[in-house]
Amino acid sequence: MPLPFLTADRAFDASAEDIALPFDDHDSWRRPYRPGPWRVAAAAFMLLLASFVLLAGMITAFAGALPGAVVCLAVAAAVIVCALRLLRVGTWVSRHGVRRVGFFATTTVPWSQVTAVRTVQQPVKWLGLPRTVQGQALIVVRQGGEATAPLLTDSNADFLTRAEAFDRAADTVEAWGDEYRRV
Repeated sequence: MPLPFLTADRAFDASAEDIALPFDDHDSWRRPYRPGPWRVAAAAFMLLLASFVLLAGMITAFAGALPGAVVCLAVAAAVIVCALRLLRVGTWVSRHGVRRVGFFATTTVPWSQVTAVRTVQQPVKWLGLPRTVQGQALIVVRQGGEATAPLLTDSNADFLTRAEAFDRAADTVEAWGDEYRRV
């Protein structure tokens, strides 16, 4: 049973007679797709690990070893921050440009510097690991012909085994690019 009111891509599936949602603001950064199951599973596993470390820290604190409890608290906080950052990784768009959020770095390209947003066939990393496979990638070509790192690939943690979701997300980012490059 589909539950459209629970999906993140409600605005994409909205029909012509639907009213725009109140948070459908083109000035704010938004991800045009939902995080994939691999990314969500990895973050959930990390949060589970953090809960066990916090439990170990509580047991250590009750045993009277406060320095060990502080170390457990610090490790759990680091794991929680990593899990939240992992969920934030992806491509974000707004009226101002396109943003590629990585685990360690974020790159923003204003639409005024973009000459093309297109899907290409090329070797792509499988789940972000060093292994490459032949696949599709959504790339941004800047003025002067400089291509950036792929925004989306069909083999990353968001789209592995979800080809239709990749096509929909790539089309959405390309549509944003077509609309705001002209402005």
